[in-house]
Amino acid sequence: MKTFIIEFWRFGLKQANACMFGGFLLAVMLITRYWYPIEGLHRYDFIFLAAIAFQVFLLIFKLETLREAFVIIVFHLVATVMELFKTSDAIGAWVYPEAYVFGIGNVPLFTGFMYSAVGSYLARVWRLFDFQYSYYPPKWATVVLVTLVYINFFSHHFIWDIRWLLLAATLLMFYRTTIYFKVISKHRSMPLLVGWFLVAMFIWFAENIATFANIWIYPNQSDGWEMVPLAKLSSWFLLMLLSFVLVTLIKDIKVRKRTPQKEPAHATSD
Repeated sequence: MKTFIIEFWRFGLKQANACMFGGFLLAVMLITRYWYPIEGLHRYDFIFLAAIAFQVFLLIFKLETLREAFVIIVFHLVATVMELFKTSDAIGAWVYPEAYVFGIGNVPLFTGFMYSAVGSYLARVWRLFDFQYSYYPPKWATVVLVTLVYINFFSHHFIWDIRWLLLAATLLMFYRTTIYFKVISKHRSMPLLVGWFLVAMFIWFAENIATFANIWIYPNQSDGWEMVPLAKLSSWFLLMLLSFVLVTLIKDIKVRKRTPQKEPAHATSD
């Protein structure tokens, strides 16, 4: 029991370490929602500058590697393109209700960091827990899958939404994949799909916090805040998949070798 408690505690500390960037952003969003005394600087612009400053802090104190920072930049670019489309006047999937200077079109620039926080978490948790896998599909196949996922984020506004086909393809591709993670000295394991679902659920909770803090609002929240529908979990799960595969482009996928089973001894007779 003592060993379990110690390991559980270390697991929580490592997870908190991996969530550092995302936790910082959420904290800034909540604090500035109720207390923002800086005149002459929009709240959204302050969040943008604070995110950059915290990113520099992580690099200076070697809490994040340059390769992990590269992932964050890629996430920022990919996310900003999607944000520009989703918040356009023609689509209007959600809006950013406050003023800003640092932005493009309907998108304040800090928004890319919200997606980057997911990439930062995955890159850091991968390193901290020494991820290993069994039955991981070919990398090229996963890249094709997430390319279709990304395209569907745009195309489903004009043609049939294929997210359920993409989710089915994901289940078929990864249903045997197991992830191994080391908390202290011994690797534990769980189905990779379960791990992704848990992270997607965490992102959904964070989304509720962010919308409550008036960072962005959905059309159904325009007359007052209400919880984000659980149906959004499918989108966050697919985003989780996209984020994970992007991280694999800078990470080595350690595949555990299966231990061959010994042939059973057979009795022989003359």
